[in-house]
Amino acid sequence: MDKIIIVDFGSQVTQLIGRRLRELNVYCELYPYDRIPAPDPSVKGVILSGSPCSVRDANAPHVDLTPFRGKVPILGICYGSQLLAFEGGGAVEASDTREYGRAVLKLVAQSPLFQGVCEQTQVWMSHGDTITALPRGAQVTASTADVENAAYQIPDENIYAVQFHPEVYHTQEGSQMLKNFAYDICGCAGDWTPNSFVESTVAALREQIGSDNVILGLSGGVDSTVAAVLLNKAIGKQLTCIFVNNGLLRKNEYSDVLASYKDMGLNVIGVDAGGDFLCALAGVSDPESKRKIIGRMFVETFESCAKKIENAAWLAQGTIYPDVIESAGIPGIASKIKSHHNVGGLPEKMSLRVVEPLRMLFKDEVRRVGRALGIPAGLINRHPFPGPSLSIRIIGEVTEERLRVLRDADDIFIRSLRSYDCTGMGLPSASDPLVPATCLYDAVWQAGVILLPVKSVGVMGDERTYENPVALRAVVSTDGMTADWFPLPYDFLRDVSNQIIRKVRGVNRVVYDISSKPPATIEWE
Repeated sequence: MDKIIIVDFGSQVTQLIGRRLRELNVYCELYPYDRIPAPDPSVKGVILSGSPCSVRDANAPHVDLTPFRGKVPILGICYGSQLLAFEGGGAVEASDTREYGRAVLKLVAQSPLFQGVCEQTQVWMSHGDTITALPRGAQVTASTADVENAAYQIPDENIYAVQFHPEVYHTQEGSQMLKNFAYDICGCAGDWTPNSFVESTVAALREQIGSDNVILGLSGGVDSTVAAVLLNKAIGKQLTCIFVNNGLLRKNEYSDVLASYKDMGLNVIGVDAGGDFLCALAGVSDPESKRKIIGRMFVETFESCAKKIENAAWLAQGTIYPDVIESAGIPGIASKIKSHHNVGGLPEKMSLRVVEPLRMLFKDEVRRVGRALGIPAGLINRHPFPGPSLSIRIIGEVTEERLRVLRDADDIFIRSLRSYDCTGMGLPSASDPLVPATCLYDAVWQAGVILLPVKSVGVMGDERTYENPVALRAVVSTDGMTADWFPLPYDFLRDVSNQIIRKVRGVNRVVYDISSKPPATIEWE
C-alpha cells in the first residue's frame, strides 16, 4: 500500500499532518527523526515536521535524507523547510519580526504544491527563525508581508518547503496543498479506506498468528470491541475475549458490558479480579505508578487465563495511534505525555506476545472501521474510556469509598448527558459529524467526573459540611490528540450539580473543567 513517511521533530501539531493525510485516504506513518525506517517501494514521499528547536542550535535535531533525496518527493514544513535550507547551503537567521498566527500568503511562482490554491490565501505561521537565503537550486514560490521565502521548491530534486503549517485548521487551503503533494506530486492512489484496511489487516493477522490462540482484553470500549471483531473475522475460534472487572469500572459496567456482547458471536469470558487490583493499588498515589500497576495486573490476569487456554501465545490489545504517539516522545525534544497500560505499562518479560491490529489508527478511523465491520452503533458511538479506568479520575490513592463517590457522581453525569434532548440545537454527532446529535452524550466526544483530593466547606440544611468537590469534564475532539471543552448548557450544568450534591454522599461542590488540550490533557492524571 502507498504510504507517506512523516518525520517528527517534536512539533505539537505533527500528528495533524497524519490526520489530514488520512482524511484524504492516504496512508502515512509518523516516526521520530532519529528512528526513520529504511526506504521501501511503498514509500511515495516524505514530510518533515515542525519543531520547537532552531536549526541554528548546537543540538538541533537532524535527519539523514540521503536514502530518500532525489528518489521520492520531500515536503518540509516550518522547521523542516528551514532544515532543508540550512543543510542545502541557504541561510536561516533569527527574525526581527517573529511571525505567529494568521498571515496572508501570496503566490509568486507556479508550483504543483499550490495547484488550485487562491493567489492570496490565509495561512498559519509559528516560527521565530526565518530563511534569509534559499538553498542551492531553489526558487521562491510564495511570500507573506513579513517573510519573503515563505515557500520554495527545488525542482531538480522534487523538494517543496513551506514556513507555515498547512496541517492546521487556520490555513484555509492547507488540505488542498497536502492533497496536491500526496496525489499529484507523490502519486498516491488515495485508496486507503476502512474496507481496504479490514481486508489487508485480516490477511496480515492470519499470517502473523498462524494456528496459535489469542486472548484479548475486552473493555466494552470502541477500540477493544473493533479489535475483537477484526480478530474474530481473521481467526475465529482461535480468539478468546476476556473482560476483566478490575474494580475500577463505572457503575454497573461489568454486567452491562457482558450483556452487550451476547449476540455478537464473540467468545467472551468475564473475570472478576477487582479485589486483586485494589489490593495492588493500596497506598499508591502517583499516577504513573498506578498505570504501571494496572498494566502489570492485567498481564498477570491474562497470563493466568492463558494457562487454561490451550496454545494461547498472543495478547491482543486495542492500542490506537494516539496511545503510541503519546507514549513514545522524542528524547530531549518532545516529552512522553503518559504511559498507557496497553503501551507503556507492560512488564519487560511476559510469556505472551502482543498483537495490536489498530495501533496505526486514530480514534475516528477506528469508528469508521467498526462501521465497516457492522458493529452496532451503540458500541461504536460509546465515549472513549481510559485503560486505567477510574483510577486516573481519582486524584491520589484509590479506595473503595472514593470509588463509590466517583461512580455515583459519574453515573448521574453520564445519564444526564444521555437524557438531555438537543434535537434542533444544530449540534453534530461527535462520532460522525455528518449526523446530527439527538442528545448531549452524542454531541460530546468524551465525558467523565474527576474526584479531587481536597475538601471544601459547604452548608447542607443547618449544618456545616466539609466534603469533596468533583470536576465535570466534557470535550470535543476527533482523535484525542487535541481537544476543546464542550459548552454544556447552563440549565444542564445547574441540574447536574444539584443532583450530584443532593444524591452523592461525600460531595458538596461541583466545578466544570474548561481547559483545552493542549495545554491540559483530557484526563487529569
